[in-house]
Amino acid sequence: MIDLPTLPFATALGAAPQGSQPSIWIQIFPFALMLAVFYILVLLPMRRRQKKIQEFQDALKVGDKVITTSGIYGQVTKLLETSVQLQIADKVKIEVAKAAVGGYQGQEPVVKDAGGL
Repeated sequence: MIDLPTLPFATALGAAPQGSQPSIWIQIFPFALMLAVFYILVLLPMRRRQKKIQEFQDALKVGDKVITTSGIYGQVTKLLETSVQLQIADKVKIEVAKAAVGGYQGQEPVVKDAGGL
């Protein structure tokens, strides 16, 4: 038997009759939409930036005048697998990681400041 005083209250709260559930696709759609927006706004630009940095680091050659992410200016004298040797003054050479090379001197840096991430 149905209790009449509680029937309007139950329908006002949106109580659906049993057996009629929304489709699984309707329930998943908002989450799929959020994932798609996250991919487009965050992951895609990040991948493009990483690809650009990798291409820059692979294109380094001996004689290039570069600046490191810490602000050291130098000229590439030796390329190794994961590091670069820079001449920063007469008879002064340092070895830094390839990832520390931020760009060419006088140009916009390829690798942005890590503090801004």
